[in-house]
Amino acid sequence: MASTQTQKAMTLADFVSTGKKDTRSGFGAGILEAGRRNANVVALCADLVGSLKLDDFIKEFPERFVQTGVAEANMIGIAAGMTIGGKIPFATTFANFATGRVYDQIRQSVAYSGKNVKIGASHAGLTLGEDGATHQILEDIGLMQMLPGMVVINPCDYNQTKEATIAAAEYVGPVYLRFGRPAWPIFMPEGSFKLGKAILMNEGKDVTIFATGHLVWKAVEAAKQLEAEGLSVELINIHTIKPLDAEAVLKSVSKTKCAVVCEEHNRIGGLGSSIASLLAQELPTPLEYVAVNDSFGESGTPDQLLAKYGLDTPDVVAAVKKIVARKK
Repeated sequence: MASTQTQKAMTLADFVSTGKKDTRSGFGAGILEAGRRNANVVALCADLVGSLKLDDFIKEFPERFVQTGVAEANMIGIAAGMTIGGKIPFATTFANFATGRVYDQIRQSVAYSGKNVKIGASHAGLTLGEDGATHQILEDIGLMQMLPGMVVINPCDYNQTKEATIAAAEYVGPVYLRFGRPAWPIFMPEGSFKLGKAILMNEGKDVTIFATGHLVWKAVEAAKQLEAEGLSVELINIHTIKPLDAEAVLKSVSKTKCAVVCEEHNRIGGLGSSIASLLAQELPTPLEYVAVNDSFGESGTPDQLLAKYGLDTPDVVAAVKKIVARKK
């Protein structure tokens, strides 16, 4: 699970929005396709079927769905038990409830036991919006990637989430799959996802932008603006946070000599922390973060919150200009 995938070189011009759709709908489409491919794929949900977009899966495979009710800890235990009989369970709920509420069960029954459970976590990050700080978990990537053996995937749009869900079903081992609530631009080409391998979206020489989840689109917008202003930007989509594609990271920063990491997560414990740790050990490099600065969120629209907490396109642009100036 290392090195960027080999494919026709892409540039920023290849990434334009073809419409908007929530990434949770990509999960719904992905689990339906995974279920069609493998009869062992089953779904569990903690009373949030509509929010997790499971209706089509349940309609086609009613005998392969378990409604656990508002009992997330029990859901994780049931999912772990189902793997013993060869099932591939997707335990689904909001990201806040899928991690913080049931961390002990995930650690003991899934990660420590090496069970083939997939945790489908929707409504992650600030873009959950009006539900506010109690539901906007910004620590989940850190919690999950600290668990030995846990794969952590944070896709960026509908297409990538669908493909990531199918890939999670095919991978043997525990997986944390994170996605979101708002309608978001669809811009990734189909067939571009490969678990564990970063996607080089644009080659550049002045700065590297590493982005994950919803902020990949913000990074695309920022990179286009920066290139129009004369900066050469290398943009890399890190959809698989663990295992991190270390080869892709090191190859890029060895060329650009500086980097910005963009994520809808606390700056502590997320993708930025992983990249900083890697660079500190292998290739010390100036680094800036576009992430939530060690705080909880609040109620508001997704756009309002991204702007207030410094996760919008202008914030990416500012971080790039700051790090390029530091490099000089």
